Formats: sequence, structure tokens, C-alpha cells
Amino acid sequence: MPIGKNCQIHPTALIGADVSIGTSVTIGPNAVLTGPLEIGDDCWIGAGVVLGAPPEILGALHPISWSVSAGLGIRIGARTTIRELSTVHQGSERRTEIGDECFLMNRVGIEHDVQVGNRCVVSSGTTLAGHVSVGDGVNLGMHTVAHQRRVIGSGSMIGMGTVVVKDVPPFSKAFGNPVSLQGVNRIGMSRSGISEEDISAVAAIYAAGTFEGLSTIPASLQEAFTWWRERADKPLVS
Repeated sequence: MPIGKNCQIHPTALIGADVSIGTSVTIGPNAVLTGPLEIGDDCWIGAGVVLGAPPEILGALHPISWSVSAGLGIRIGARTTIRELSTVHQGSERRTEIGDECFLMNRVGIEHDVQVGNRCVVSSGTTLAGHVSVGDGVNLGMHTVAHQRRVIGSGSMIGMGTVVVKDVPPFSKAFGNPVSLQGVNRIGMSRSGISEEDISAVAAIYAAGTFEGLSTIPASLQEAFTWWRERADKPLVS
């Protein structure tokens, strides 16, 4: 159980076997950490957080000892904050991952095999079901619920209370039950330094409701769209 320098770990926290903790990590009261689990440098783990519980799959192994690993692992990136009472489950088919510089608010549920990119905000009460993929720089509003295996593209903004049953494209605004595309995330794109010309090009695509191949996507944004298209099988735009 390697623990880096300058960590502040509350004495009531439970840390099981096969847990690796980076430098300058803070872990709050009554947190439960079980492996395989890797936590990057400068993370902040709040009170009552549970990292490493077995996948919530009927018939999955539930060990009788905290010293036994129970899944394919979890990786928490550097400088990520996970607030109180949030839960991240072990992977069953791939490692569960939360990227660098993410901010997870209180009572967030990250189920097995979920992969969240870098610099994402996951607001209070949000639940991501198994195998969900979230790109970089995504903002998930309070009480977002994502169905299993859905894909949320980079730079998108999901409104509070949204039920994500289709794959949300990059740099979009989307909300509703069920989720509905509401155009381009113009403010988020502008804050990320994306040019007005490129923002307008994506806005035109979403207004049309269809792609005419990746050649219509601005060159600077093609990587994000390629990532999404490779994973999406129920896209909001086709």
C-alpha cells in the first residue's frame, strides 16, 4: 500500500490492500478505499467517500475480506476532488477511470467500467451507469442520469435532471427527459479558446441535425468528434 509524501489521511479512513496513493492527497473521515485503486497526486477525497466497491452486477464477487481485490481497478487522476458521500465502483471489463483535474460534487455515483475524461465537473446527485464514457471538459448538471454504455462527447454541457438515453455529441448543450439536443455549447467553447468560426461551424451542423462526414468538422475539433463517433451507437445526431 504505497502512500506518497505529505498526505493527510483521517484516522477513521479505511484503506485496504492494493491501494496506491500519490503525494499531497487528503482523505477525509470514514472514507473507504479498496483496491485495485490508484489515486494521483494532489487529490482531495471527502468524508464518507467509497472508492473500490465491487461492480454492482448480479453475481459479481463480493469479498469477505478488505484485503481481497474485487475487480479490474480504478484510477483517479491528479488534482481531482471527490466530495462527500460519493461512490466509485471497480471495473468489470475495463478499469474505471476519472481523469485529471475533475470535480465530483456530493452524492455522485460512478458505476463499474465508467471512464470520465479530464477537467470534468460532475454535479451533485449525478449517476453514471455501467460502461458510460465521458469526454474531456464535460459539465454534468445536478441529478444527471446516464444509461448504461452511453457516450457524452467532450466539451458538452448537460442540464440538470437530464436522462441521457442517447449519445450526446461533443461541444453541445443537451437537456430533458429523455435528453434532447439544444444546440452548441457556445459559452463553454468560447471559454476554452475555440474560435468563433469553429463554434459557428459546429452550430450549423447541429442545426441541420446530421453530419456529412468528419470533413465538415473544423480541423481543431476533429479529434473530439472522432473519439465520439468511434464509441457512439445511439447518437443524438447521425
